[in-house]
Amino acid sequence: VFEPLLSHDVSATISQAVQGSEWWLPVPGSYWRAPEGGSSDVLTDGRALHPVVHISWLDARSYCRWASKRLPTEREWEYAAKGNTNWTFPWGNSEEDLHKHANTFEGVFPWKAEVTDGYLSTAPARSYAPNRFGLYNMVGNVWEWTSDLWSRNAGEKARAQRGGSYLCHRSYCFRYRVTSRTSNTEDSSAGNLGVRCARSVASQGKL
Repeated sequence: VFEPLLSHDVSATISQAVQGSEWWLPVPGSYWRAPEGGSSDVLTDGRALHPVVHISWLDARSYCRWASKRLPTEREWEYAAKGNTNWTFPWGNSEEDLHKHANTFEGVFPWKAEVTDGYLSTAPARSYAPNRFGLYNMVGNVWEWTSDLWSRNAGEKARAQRGGSYLCHRSYCFRYRVTSRTSNTEDSSAGNLGVRCARSVASQGKL
């Protein structure tokens, strides 16, 4: 969990941090409904329309199956994010006025946030303008699981994630581009990691 999001009471109970990323803390009791642990509750604090976080790849796959959908492949995800263009970002090639296009970190990462767009953490799922396919938040906000393995190495268990998150900043994590990717193990979750479902459609072409 991103430390600036924690209450004083929760922060005071934590004595560990991720080495090299001391602003990223392990918070006991954090899960999809209580992303910051403690008394945080997305259903009562105005985040019911925000993307769900603290979802592992296993959780995401199970949810998609329950909803009669599936996780997108990386290739599908990137095609959807580009919106049938070759742009660097879903809205074009310029980072000018980035806060008007995507929910990323603004200011000096990680301790001096400017929050120009009003969101230190997640933003509602339909914030900002959609891309040419009508899809919202294809970059920024939360990383999204895909069905693909991170690599084809024997024994590989990490799964690819796409899209970047509210913690991405050019000085640290310039991954809010449509071609960027990262990974995590299938059982990992985090406060900036969510899911986007896909559904197969019947081909309209003739054999």
